[in-house]
Amino acid sequence: MQFDSNPIYRKIIVPWYDSKTVCFILIAFMIMVLLFGAVGILAARETPDYHEHTWLPVFLVLMSSFVIISTGIRLAKRYIYQFKEEV
Repeated sequence: MQFDSNPIYRKIIVPWYDSKTVCFILIAFMIMVLLFGAVGILAARETPDYHEHTWLPVFLVLMSSFVIISTGIRLAKRYIYQFKEEV
């Protein structure tokens, strides 16, 4: 017996770690990391002895920005897909 590839009541099952709530918590946490990195950049630039260590807060800012953008795109795709289903 073959399974119907396009059933009437098909709904995408989203795992718990990819739910909307977890995505919003992740974005909030990454915003805090981004702010922490920005403060680290300012602190490293104020102290001449720490100029060579500026790469670490820059890395934190870049990586947290990447996670925020990728999670935001994932949420946007989910909302767009949900809107298309309703119409």
